[in-house]
Amino acid sequence: MKFTLKTLLVATGLTLASSFSYAIPLKPVDTDYTLQLLGSGGPITDDVRASSGEVIWWKGKSKILIDAGAGVYLRFGQSGSRMEELDFLGVTHFHTDHVTDLPALLKGGYFFNRSSTLAIAGPTGEGAFPSLTKYMDAQFNHDSGAYAYLNGIYDGSDGLFPVSIQDVDFHKKTGTKVYEDDGLTIYAKGIPHGDVPTLAYRIESDKGIMVVSADQNGTDESFLDFAKGADLLVMPMAIDENADAISSFMHGTPSAIGKIAQTINPKALVLNHWMGKGLVLKDESIEIVKKYYKGPIYAGRDLSSYPMSAIMEQSNEQ
Repeated sequence: MKFTLKTLLVATGLTLASSFSYAIPLKPVDTDYTLQLLGSGGPITDDVRASSGEVIWWKGKSKILIDAGAGVYLRFGQSGSRMEELDFLGVTHFHTDHVTDLPALLKGGYFFNRSSTLAIAGPTGEGAFPSLTKYMDAQFNHDSGAYAYLNGIYDGSDGLFPVSIQDVDFHKKTGTKVYEDDGLTIYAKGIPHGDVPTLAYRIESDKGIMVVSADQNGTDESFLDFAKGADLLVMPMAIDENADAISSFMHGTPSAIGKIAQTINPKALVLNHWMGKGLVLKDESIEIVKKYYKGPIYAGRDLSSYPMSAIMEQSNEQ
C-alpha cells in the first residue's frame, strides 16, 4: 500500500513547516526505507525538543542510528526502534547535544539477547575534541572510564553485546566507507563546523540515497560532491540569517543552506536542529531557503518520518 508523504505527515499529526504540533509516540507507517527524526532540537532547552538523532528504517527494522543527543534515548523507544536490530551507529561529532545518550543506549545490551557486533563510526580528534576511540575509552575504560562497569562492550562480555570502533579522518575531501551490508552502503565525510571535527553521512541503497548533514557552516564545496545525487537531504537550521559572526562560523545561515540545497537539488529537504530563536524565525528562514531551493521543504519535528517511497512518488508526480 502506497502513502504520499503529506498523508504520512498528516497521519502523525504533523504539518509541513509547522512549529507548534506535538511529538507523537509512533513507529513510522512505512519502515521499508525511511528516515525518522528522533531529536530535532539543539543544545538549549528553549526548543522543547530532544537533541540530534536520526534512525533509518530498512526492510522493517531500525538498522541505522545517526547521533544520540540528549533525549534520543527516550525518542528511540517511542519510535519503536530496537537496539537488537541496530547494525550501525554514526557519531557526527562530540558536542553533547549529539552524543550524550550513547552510553545509555549501549547499556541496553544487559536486557536483551544479542551477540552480533554493532559498528560505530565517528571522527578523528583535534584540539579539545577526542577521536571516537578516545571518547569510548573515556567512557568505558576498565580502570578509568566514567562507565567502567560497561567495559564488556569491547568484547561482548558481562552480558553486553560487542561494538567495533572506526575513526574517520575528517580532513579527507572524499567519503570514507564505514558500513556495507544487506543492500546498504554508508560513507562518512568531514564537514566544517567551526573548530569541531564533524562528519556527515551518506546512505546508499537501490531504493534511493539519503544524506544527513550535522552542523556545518557550508563553506566546504567538497560536501556538494559528497551529497550529489541525494534524494533526501537533511540539513541543520540552527541559526537565522542575521546571526553573529561566531554563530556563522559554526553554522550555516538560511541562505547558505538554501544554496547548498540548490546545488545538490534533492527530491526533498528536511530541516532540523532547531533552537528557540530559530523557531520564532522559522517561517522567515524557510522563505530564504526557498529563494534558492525549489523542491519540497519539511521543517522537522521529533519523531517525524520521511519514507523514501513517498518522496520518490511525490517527485514522479511533479
